Formats: sequence, C-alpha cells, structure tokens
Amino acid sequence: MTSATQGTTTGTGRPPVVDLATWQEARDALLVREKAHTHAADALAAERRRLPMVEIDGAVEVVGAEGPVPFVEVFQGRDELLVYQHMWHDGAPFQGQCEGCTVSAWALRDSVYLRAAGVAFAVLTEGPWDEVPPYREFMGYTEPWYSVRGVAWPVGEDMGRLTTFLRDGDRVFLTYTSTGRGVEIANPVFALLDLTPYGRRESWQDTPDGWPQGHGPCWYWRTTADGREDWDASRPTPQWTRPGATPVTELGRHAHHH
Repeated sequence: MTSATQGTTTGTGRPPVVDLATWQEARDALLVREKAHTHAADALAAERRRLPMVEIDGAVEVVGAEGPVPFVEVFQGRDELLVYQHMWHDGAPFQGQCEGCTVSAWALRDSVYLRAAGVAFAVLTEGPWDEVPPYREFMGYTEPWYSVRGVAWPVGEDMGRLTTFLRDGDRVFLTYTSTGRGVEIANPVFALLDLTPYGRRESWQDTPDGWPQGHGPCWYWRTTADGREDWDASRPTPQWTRPGATPVTELGRHAHHH
C-alpha cells in the first residue's frame, strides 16, 4: 500500500482519511491520468471530424411551428446542425412521455453557445405535430421542435440519439450519430456525478465494498412528487419543476410509435 492510499478509516463506505500532503500526492497522480484521458478524447474527436459523410434529401418535409418545411430550413441558414431525436408516446399525458429523452432534451433547452459557434439546434420527434406544442409549452422549451412522423432515417425513425448534419447550399449531409450512452454528453450531470465520492450510485459502477450503489441504471429518469422511485406514480424528474405538475398515479401510455 502506497502512502497515497494509507490512512485512517472513517467507517464503512467512506474514503480513507489522510493528511493534505498525502491527498495532494494522490490527486496529482490521478491528474496525470486525467490529462491523458483528455488528450485521448481530443484525438478521438479529431478522428470523428474526419469521418466520411452521406448525402441525404434536404427537401424532405418536417412539420414545425410554421407548418411543413423542407429539412434544409432547420439549419436556420447555418452550415452545421445538431439535433436531438426525441421518442414519443402517442396520446400520452405529459407524465407519460419519454423519460429517457427528457434527460437529454431538458439539458439542451438553451442552445445559445451552439449558435454562437455557428451550429443550429433542433429537437426532432416522431410524435404527431398537434401533440407537440402543448408539451413544449408545459416543459418550458423554447428551442425549435419538428415532427418527423413518417420520415425515413436519418432524419426520422431512429430516436433517442444525437445526430449532426452539414449543409452546402441546398445539399445536406449526415456526418455523425450516436445513441445509448453516447447521448450522455448532452447532459453534464453525468460527468459531474463522476467527480463525486459516490458517483452515480448505480450497481454497475466499480466501487469499493460497502459503498452506496444498488440503484439500477436510469433510476433518476422518473420520480414521485416526494422524490421516491415508483415507476407508475411518477413523472420524468424535471416535470416537478413545472407549474401545474400534480401528483399522478399512472403513466397513461397507450401506443408508442416507432
């Protein structure tokens, strides 16, 4: 055992207690690895920028607040476009809409820094347009949303992903897409939790014996009015911040359009 890991115990489920100099030694050692991780991510991003791209039909129509528009207009005159592709449960009340997609969409509710970098942002959803505006208003979303019901991939169909496009005049190209844990980047809370002693408190984590874990993945997607886990009597967690968010007893889902 090195001096960096020696110390007095504080009881089950806590890091060892050491003096400041010993802590600084351990912190500095980890910083070397953190910098290597950052540089590896930079190299991966450089490879990502060099991916080939696929031309798609920029004239395909999507439906937004102004009615049907060609997809190329979603770029708002910019050359680059980042979209979040949001699942939808047809006819469901607000609490029944996709909790996983809410994690990303809630974190992406202000694209001011993307626009400052010349990148347009929009949410694309498979839901029918007439159901979208009431939900946007309830959630307080101000970024543009478009219904892509009936539109083929890569603009429609495959939801729960971040996708990027490049425009050259009227020509549109698919450049990148990611799903699963690839969309974690949309919400900084994951990286912030990874800085904390107990991390995400999920059972898959590599944590010492006796430390808090136990939660299954995605446990934070839905909570009850008093913060408990109860899938049916719950809302997507951010909805509790919205005016008029009352306690619920069921999700009210009927159909899920794919």
